[in-house]
Amino acid sequence: MIYIASDHGGFKLKEQLKKFLANQKLAHTDLGPKKFEADDDYPDYAAKVAMKISRNPIRDCGILICRSGQGVCIVANKFANVRAGLVWNAKESEMSRIDDMTNVLCLPSDYITDKQAEQILSIWLNTSYSSEERHIRRIRKITDLENK
Repeated sequence: MIYIASDHGGFKLKEQLKKFLANQKLAHTDLGPKKFEADDDYPDYAAKVAMKISRNPIRDCGILICRSGQGVCIVANKFANVRAGLVWNAKESEMSRIDDMTNVLCLPSDYITDKQAEQILSIWLNTSYSSEERHIRRIRKITDLENK
């Protein structure tokens, strides 16, 4: 399952990406907000997505959006088994999956267009994790740090 959420700053882009996911016939669940809320706080929505991914980090993935992408990324990475990456272009999208096995994509709504976001998301969803030993070793080290 793909879980998606944003704060007020990412709400418009979230709605656009939901249409994109539907057009691609990809199952997704919107964890909020359901309507524009000018005074909402990104930690509330980022935590909802991260909690879902933490429970099923291989099967599920998430998309989080705020103005800079930084806030939602910081929150998501507080949860075990979550590897959130802030991505702003196609190459970073690909590399975040190959090298770092990201399972949460964080997008900066103020710095990318809807079309760029769709391209980033498409690449991210269609890029597999690396099977190279060095990448697997590094992910294992991250997991070990989480378990301490």
